[in-house]
Amino acid sequence: MKVKCVLCEQIDTIDDESLLAKRLRNRPIHTYMCRQCHDRIAEKTKQRLATGKFRFYRGVCAEDNW
Repeated sequence: MKVKCVLCEQIDTIDDESLLAKRLRNRPIHTYMCRQCHDRIAEKTKQRLATGKFRFYRGVCAEDNW
C-alpha cells in the first residue's frame, strides 16, 4: 500500500496486511506520518518540555469504582 506523509509529503510503501494499513483503509480520520517526521516532532516536544515553560496536557483519568 502506498501512503503519503501529511507533513513532508514523502511517499512510502507499507505492508497491506499491517495494522497501520488497516487503520488507514477503514478510518479516514487516521493519517500517515513518516518515521522521520514522527521522530522530529518527538524530539522537539522533549526539548520544549525540558525548558519548563511548556505544559503537556494529558487526559485526566478519573477512577471509576464500579
